[in-house]
Amino acid sequence: MSTATKTNHIGRKITRIRELRGMKQEALALELGISQQAVSLLENKESIEKDLLSQVAKILGVTPEAIENFDEEKMINYFNTFNDQSFSNNHGAIQAMNCTFNPLDKLVEVFEENKKLYERLLEAEKEKNTVLQKLLEHK
Repeated sequence: MSTATKTNHIGRKITRIRELRGMKQEALALELGISQQAVSLLENKESIEKDLLSQVAKILGVTPEAIENFDEEKMINYFNTFNDQSFSNNHGAIQAMNCTFNPLDKLVEVFEENKKLYERLLEAEKEKNTVLQKLLEHK
């Protein structure tokens, strides 16, 4: 299909962006507060109201203009680069990279940092209570 014959079918563009985001119609429907069937009808429309387009764009994490100007080839490269640069090289080819850390180790590390922060906060509160208690005793 040549560029001259392509239409600006907003519904199809929403479908493609939603799919690229890994989102199901049901999830979009839930976020919009409508039924899955209504999302299906929306995705079959050539144009939609600006307010609804803004809502859909926000849920999909893009701007309304990004939906209106969606170009499948350019957007696939954009999403691959934006979401995870370790999976595509500058030629657009997909290549898997080995993860250099264990995500569970990072999770445990963050948990331990939060625990230490909580303990410091608790200690500060105890000190504050001790000072206040002494002030009350002197009155």
